[in-house]
Amino acid sequence: MARVTFQVLEGLERGRIYSDLETPISIGREDDNLVRLNDERISRFHAKIQDDGDHIILTDLDSTNGTRVNGHPVQLHVLGIGDQLSIGRCLLLYGSKEQITAQAKELYPDGQDPSDAENHTLASLPDITEESSFSDDPDLSFEERLAELEGLNEELFPYGPPELPHQLTPLQRAQLSDLVAFVHDQLRVVIEDGEADTDGESPGVMQVDWVSWQKLLNVEMELATYLRRISDPEK
Repeated sequence: MARVTFQVLEGLERGRIYSDLETPISIGREDDNLVRLNDERISRFHAKIQDDGDHIILTDLDSTNGTRVNGHPVQLHVLGIGDQLSIGRCLLLYGSKEQITAQAKELYPDGQDPSDAENHTLASLPDITEESSFSDDPDLSFEERLAELEGLNEELFPYGPPELPHQLTPLQRAQLSDLVAFVHDQLRVVIEDGEADTDGESPGVMQVDWVSWQKLLNVEMELATYLRRISDPEK
């Protein structure tokens, strides 16, 4: 069993820290959840956290309003230190302050200013000791403040591409290779159809026609279908 920590940045439990919880754990509105969040937009049993080796896996339990990581809807996701979970009106930060500090030192070993780096991960992480919201504007609604918080970390994978799975069978390796090759080939077709804007009005802009754009949207839909089937093979 692994141990995980979640810090509550927004919601009725704001400022609370769930420290060193042993996996597996569940997050939801019911008292039986190890991480209980009092919010009617959160399902009774909303999400679960489990470990697989050195990895911590988040699974949305077919919740009514879904789960977002770093602003992106997910059904199944490997969590990284510093990830922000949006569940209902609540915003949770994965990892302790010490873990996040260690992650920052690993990402920026020379002590450079993260705001000057290409990867802005942890550059604007909130100070969890602050009880106030990030904006001083009292007229902002909760949804506007939550959008402001989510905007701190816009990438679903702020640390770069996820690593490939290990210990696959030969068949699984072949299937994964075919899937990646399919996406690669479809993207190649769209990229080859792209043309530079030569009218001088939009220098540096590449354009694709409507058919190529539809091909790209079709790839996104195919991937969305794969993601749903992976997270819930029974559907």
